[in-house]
Amino acid sequence: MCTRGEHHTVSLSVLLKRELAIEKIERPEIVHGQACQSKKGEDFTLIKTECERVVGDGVSTYSVFGLFDGHNGSAAAIYAKENLLNNVLAAIPPDLNRDEWIAALPRALVAGFVKTDKDFQEKARTSGTTVTFMIIEGWVITVASVGDSRCTLESAEGAIYYLSADHRLECNEEERERIIASGGEVGRLNTGGGAEIGPLRCWPGGLCLSRSIGDMDVGEFIVPVPYVKQVKLSSTGGRVIISSDGVWDELSAETAYDCSRGMPAETAAAQIVKEAVHSKGLRDDTTCIVIDIYPREKSSTVLQPLKKQGKGMFKSMFRKRSSESSSHLGKENNELDVVEELFEEGSAMLSERLDAKYPICNMFKLFVCAVCQVEIQPREGISIYADSSNRGKLRAWDGPFLCLSCQEKKEAMEGKRPSGDRHSSGSD
Repeated sequence: MCTRGEHHTVSLSVLLKRELAIEKIERPEIVHGQACQSKKGEDFTLIKTECERVVGDGVSTYSVFGLFDGHNGSAAAIYAKENLLNNVLAAIPPDLNRDEWIAALPRALVAGFVKTDKDFQEKARTSGTTVTFMIIEGWVITVASVGDSRCTLESAEGAIYYLSADHRLECNEEERERIIASGGEVGRLNTGGGAEIGPLRCWPGGLCLSRSIGDMDVGEFIVPVPYVKQVKLSSTGGRVIISSDGVWDELSAETAYDCSRGMPAETAAAQIVKEAVHSKGLRDDTTCIVIDIYPREKSSTVLQPLKKQGKGMFKSMFRKRSSESSSHLGKENNELDVVEELFEEGSAMLSERLDAKYPICNMFKLFVCAVCQVEIQPREGISIYADSSNRGKLRAWDGPFLCLSCQEKKEAMEGKRPSGDRHSSGSD
C-alpha cells in the first residue's frame, strides 16, 4: 500500500501488457476470403480491414465489407462502391466514444444510402445496384441492405441468423403494398393475350426489386432506404457469408455453411460459388465473401461450430437486448441464445429512420442536413416530421432537418410528388 504523499508508478511494459490483454478480449480476429464467377461483370466488392478513427487520445479500428450487385449496367455499383462508405462516415457526428459511434451507425447508414442514391441519380445515369454493407466494430456487426443479396451468420454454436432483408417483390408483400400506395404498379410481364410470365415486377421499368441504389428511370418509390440489423456476437465468434443472388438462388443458408464447413475463409468462398454454379451453370454473376470472426487467442483460422443445431433454427434465436424479452426465454433457448440483437429496422420512411432516439447533441448537428450533410441556415431546414404545408412553422427541437433537395427526395420516395419522366428499363 502507498502512504500519503507517495506516488506509485507502473512501467510501460506492464501498461502495454494490460492493453494487449484488453485488446484480445474486445477485438476479435477477422479473416476473410472472396470468390466470384462473372457472367455480366456487374458484381463488385469493397473490403477494408483495420480502418482507423481517433477516439480521445487513442485509435479505434473497424472493418468494412460490401457487395454491390449491379443491373442494367455497372455504373451504379461502381459509384456506390466508391462513395457509400464516405457518405456513411460523414453522417456520424465527430467526437463520439465507441458505444456512441456504434449506436449512431444505423442512422448514419440510412443517411449514407440515401445520399449515395441521390448523388448518383443527379448524374442522370440509369443503372442500379443492390447493396449489402457490413461494418464490424469489436464484436458488434452492423448490416445495411437493399435488394436481394443476403448476409447470413452462423454462430460458433451452429445457429444460423439472417442479417439482411430480401427486397424482391415476389416474396415481400409489405413492399408490394408500399409501392402501390406510392403510385407504382406491381405485376408480371405481359406477353400479350392476357398471358403473364416471370416474377412480379414494378412498373414502369420492370424491376424485380423494391429497393436499390440508382434506377432513376424506374421511379423514386424504388427506395434506397436500407433494412438495418445490428447484433453483438459472443466471444466465441462466428462465420458470416455475404453473397449475391447468384448464390442464394441455388443454395439455402444451411447448404452454404455445410458445403464449406472446416475450410479457411478463402477456400470456403470459392467452394460456395462452385456449389451454386454446379447445378445449372453460370447464369448470373455469382459472388461470395466469407468472414470468420473469432477470439484472437484462437490458433486455427478455420471456424468450427461447437455444436450443430437441427434444421430450421433460423432468426428466432436472437436474444433481444431488453431484459423483458430475455426473461421470457426458456432454459433451452437461453443456452443456445448467444447472439444479442441490438437494433433492427426496415421501414422505408425517413421520418422513422432518422428519428433521434439518442440525445440530440450527440446524434446530429442542428443546422446540417441529416442526409447530405450540407449546412443549412436557421429557419431554412425542414423537419423530417413536417408536411410541406408546415415548413414555415418549425421549432428548433423538431429536428433532425433536411435541406430542400433532400426533402424533395423524401417526398418522392413516399409518393407525395411526381418523380419526373419515367422511361422503361430492363429488369434486374
